[in-house]
Amino acid sequence: MIKLLYFATLRERIGLAEESLALPASITTVGALLDWLRQRGPEYQRALTDPAMVRVAVNQDYARNDDAVKPGDEVALFPPVTGG
Repeated sequence: MIKLLYFATLRERIGLAEESLALPASITTVGALLDWLRQRGPEYQRALTDPAMVRVAVNQDYARNDDAVKPGDEVALFPPVTGG
């Protein structure tokens, strides 16, 4: 199981703040996870369509598409953050 946390507009579009999911064995990277999530339904597809609008952190560290995900990880998805 992994724990997924959704923030800001992603939370609004998906309709959940968090969920725990058992991933298929083939899902081992952030990119594969995002692809798999997009297939879970129209709300996920809408929220995750534009990769430029989704940032990911695995266990509170920013992650790239080729970074690993594994059972027990906490994965946060959020829109880009700007400073000012």
